[in-house]
This record gives sequence, structure tokens and C-alpha cells, in this order.
Amino acid sequence: MRGRQISRRSVLKGGLMASVIGGTGSFFGPWRENHAWAQGAKPIKLGLTCDASGQYGNSGQDDFRGIKMAIDEINAKGGVLGRQVTFITADTETTPATGSRVAERFITREDCTILIGALHSGVANAITQVASKYGVIYMNTNSSAPSEAGENCSRVKFVWDGNGTNFSKASVKNAVDSIGKNWMLLTNDYVWGHTTSAATRTQVESAGGKILDNLLVPQNTRDFTAYLLKIQQAKPDVVATAVGGDDIKALREQVAQLKLDGKPAWINNQQDWPDVWGAPDSLFGVFGTTWYHKLPLPGVAEFVKKWQAANKDGPIPVPGNVSYNGYMSTRELLRAIERAGSTNNVKIIKELENLKVSATDRMQHFDAYMDPMTHQMQQTIYLARRNAKPVDNTDLFEIISWTEPKSAADDAAPGKCKLTPYEQVPTVDS
Repeated sequence: MRGRQISRRSVLKGGLMASVIGGTGSFFGPWRENHAWAQGAKPIKLGLTCDASGQYGNSGQDDFRGIKMAIDEINAKGGVLGRQVTFITADTETTPATGSRVAERFITREDCTILIGALHSGVANAITQVASKYGVIYMNTNSSAPSEAGENCSRVKFVWDGNGTNFSKASVKNAVDSIGKNWMLLTNDYVWGHTTSAATRTQVESAGGKILDNLLVPQNTRDFTAYLLKIQQAKPDVVATAVGGDDIKALREQVAQLKLDGKPAWINNQQDWPDVWGAPDSLFGVFGTTWYHKLPLPGVAEFVKKWQAANKDGPIPVPGNVSYNGYMSTRELLRAIERAGSTNNVKIIKELENLKVSATDRMQHFDAYMDPMTHQMQQTIYLARRNAKPVDNTDLFEIISWTEPKSAADDAAPGKCKLTPYEQVPTVDS
């Protein structure tokens, strides 16, 4: 526990040291670590829990690019509280067990006092359990299961992406009214898929629609033939998918091959930019996002140029929603530390709970705010479809609507989220 300060009160209450000693685990390198040390000042060290392989490997690395850009920006300005910010990162492999072990290692062996990053909601929840045990703040950048800010919420965790309920509220009622009442669900068989499809079902039935069937898809599925045949036989008006990562890329290609991309109508809950960039020709249906690099809003063009300068050799030429969420969460964390005037975890948590960001600063259409009851960022939700008239080879989306935060809010989350009282959170300082 080199250099990290934990109060005796918390140790006695939580049995923390016993947990640390017993939870060292094994080595899960290779580690990547930057050293931006300021002379004479101990740096603030972050643990970046970004996937580099597995279903969300591509998105995890895009998340990393946004996070690193925010860190580099603050260090170029002299750091936070006069201290440079360093980080260490390791591949969490899109698996909860590895995510848990990496988080444990970062906290107990690598002296990380804040964790950032995740795509897969099962991985995010596993990291949350470790972070909560030690009182370490965890910025969940890109996991969008409604449960992340509901039953799996935590006082130390902040959720930055829109979730399945947000996107369903922005899209479903209009689709029931304008397209049809008979729906089928196609669901990745893990927590994000289940909770997202449950949110869609609620919205469909509230709007007077009917769910004909819910087809569960195992993770890492590459052959969707059996599912698509069932859809052809059932003839729904709309298919709503909650399929992510490399799975949705495979699904889109097979839907296009079978020419099912016109009828029925498709609503794909959320399309992460790395998944779209990897297979742009198969993009179809209506889908949700939180940001697009061609939004005609103040600051967007400048942000894109900065991101491109910071990622000249990257595999993707422009930032998407994943990199955007990584950047925004890290930037707001570092600002919160500066406002708190301290690296004490509870002081930072209170700053984040009161966070409000103007539309201009967020590069979105509406002001955003952190819900203090659930720790989810309430923000503009966009619906998009494939752009039939692109102005260049990155112009893949046509943004068709934007919904203000209060209209897309997950109303059920506050009733499910039970935050630990401040006095029961182990004290952590960098």
C-alpha cells in the first residue's frame, strides 16, 4: 500500500487490511505505465481498466485514447493541485474475472487510488465490487446496462454513458406509433443485454405494443442464421436488438446478406463507434448514441482536431462516442479534484455528485448533470441512422433526433439504487 492513506477508522470498520493481504492475486501483465513525474511532487496515479481483447477489445482501446487525451491535457497545464497525473493500464479481456483481478492488483500493488474504464457491464460490475471494498473512486466510462446506475450502483462509481432505458425512451414510443405494435427482441445473454431488453419491453408495452418473442444470443456468437430464420417466420413489425461489440458487427453483416434490413424495421439500442467503423457497409436501422463527430455544435470541430493530433497513428481517424465518454469522464474527474482542493475520495465524490456541465462544454444539445441519487450522467440522447449522403468517408451517421435528459431519464433507477452512507466508505487519499 505504498503511499496511499487510509484512515484507521475505516480499517477497523471494514477489515480492509485483511482484504488487501488476502486479495493480491496473480500477475496479469503486461502492464503499460507512463511516467510524467513532476520534480518533487508525488503524482496522482490512475488505474485504467480498459479492454484490449475480447468482445469489446476495439472499443476498450478507443476508450483508452479518450482517457489518455484528457490526462495529457491536464499535465500540459501543470497537472492537478500542482501534481502530475500518471496511469497504469492492463487488458481486462472483456471478462469479469480478469477485470476484478486487474482492479485488485491496481489498488493493492500499484497504488492506484482511482480506476477508470469499462465497456462490458459484467466487467464494470466486477470492478465496482473491488472499488467499493476499498473506497476507491471508479469512473465507469462506457458500460450502459441500466443496472449500472440501478441495483449495481455504488457510492464510489460514476456512470458516464447513456443506458438501455435512456435509448429505449428516446426511440420506442415513436416506433410503436409509426411502424407497428408487434416486436421481437434479440438479446445478448448477459447483464447489459438482459437489462436493456427489459427496458425496451417496458417501453413497448407502455406504448400499446406487444413482444412476440425474446431471442437470447450467447456472447461471441458469429452465426445468427437460426435467429434470423425465427424472425422471418414470426414477421414482426420491429426487431429491437441489445447485441454489442463484435457480435453486432457479425449480426449486421448477416442481416444485410439476407436482405432483412428493410422489413422488419430494426432498432439497435446503441451503436458504439468502433463497432460501426469496423463494418460501416452493414449499418442499418435506427440506433442510439451520445455524441457524433459532425454535430454542428460549438467546440466539436476543435475537439476532433485535438483528438486527431493526439492519435495520429490510431486505427480510427475520428473520435466517436466511446472515446468521447472516456475523455469527458476523465476531464470531469480531474476538474472535480481541482475544485475539491484535495484528493480525499469523499470530497471528490461530493464534487462529482453536484456536477453540472453546460451544453457548450459537453458539446451536446442540452445541459447535462450528474444524478446524485444514482451517479449516472444525465445527458442528451441522440438517435441516428446510416447517412445516405456522406460528405466524407467518416460521415456515417445521420442524426435524426436529440432528446433532452429529463425526457430520457431512467425513472426506475433511483428506486433501485441504494448508495452507501459517506461515513461507511473507506477513506482513500492519493
